[in-house]
Amino acid sequence: MALAAERIVVQATAQEKKAIVAKAKRLGLPVSELMRRGASAYESAAADEELGTLADAAKAAADRACTSIDDTLALIEASNQRIAAMERKAAAKIVAVGNARSRVRKAA
Repeated sequence: MALAAERIVVQATAQEKKAIVAKAKRLGLPVSELMRRGASAYESAAADEELGTLADAAKAAADRACTSIDDTLALIEASNQRIAAMERKAAAKIVAVGNARSRVRKAA
């Protein structure tokens, strides 16, 4: 093993340090060797898998949200068209009533 040439400071609580020192002692290793081995052995495959699962779930949720938004916008457009038709019908009725009143006045 090569001699250590760089230093890494690791912050830990007093309890964490005590546990690390005790584990190194049980294993017959210097604390620095235990920390190097622990860091080297750490694999984030599980974390990567969890992140992939979360990303898939987020994409599925976004897809559902987009579909819901599209459906809602379609309902709003249909509602706006119905309202516009009702407004046109009401406006035509007002014009027709106004014309009828004018004819009644002219006839009188």
